[in-house]
Amino acid sequence: MEKRRILIVDDDENIAELISLYLIKECFETSISLNGEDALNQFKAYQPDLILLDIMLPGIDGYDVCREIRKSSNVPIIMLSAKGEVFDKVLGLKIGADDYMIKPFDSNELVARVQAILRRVEQNAVQKSEKEEKDSECVKIDGLVVNLTSYSVEYNGNMIEMPPKELELLYFLASRPNQVFTREQLLDKIWGYDYIGDTRTVDVHVKRIREKIKDGENWAIATVWGIGYKFEVK
Repeated sequence: MEKRRILIVDDDENIAELISLYLIKECFETSISLNGEDALNQFKAYQPDLILLDIMLPGIDGYDVCREIRKSSNVPIIMLSAKGEVFDKVLGLKIGADDYMIKPFDSNELVARVQAILRRVEQNAVQKSEKEEKDSECVKIDGLVVNLTSYSVEYNGNMIEMPPKELELLYFLASRPNQVFTREQLLDKIWGYDYIGDTRTVDVHVKRIREKIKDGENWAIATVWGIGYKFEVK
């Protein structure tokens, strides 16, 4: 498994090296920047999974580093500071930090917070992937929404009652615009290879779909004479 990369930004080299040792012990890979300008360069080159960012830096301070990174990335950032005022914490969180730790801090707590944030990022990535996968089972075009996940059809803002096979047939065609399918192919895909019936079943279902939803301005369930059907998109 590839080690997760942590960028440590602190102008105190001793503190930075100490944090690095703790993280390496926990199987992280680390890189150190001692000022804001180098941190921004390192961020682009190193592509860290998380940044530990001190606020008081020479030149570009931690707040400005955070603002700059947030223009292009959602990489997790934990701010480190000797400032314990509520204002400083709120400002750090407002400009995009994910967490805020006050120096001096316990090394075990720092490692635990790093692990917790990375775990949350991974969980969010999985949830996003699952959501995108579910969303991919929904076709939207020109007023028509066919959702295979919820088995629903909406047309021009109105919910259309449609039995499962009609909906599955409509979804199959709409999710493959301008592809021509024979009646036999549609029988195989929607009803299955073991379906005992004839190709007129497809014609009947297409007729019922057409009765419930009229062709849109830019699409139509088109008959390809002598072959079958396609969801034609202009």
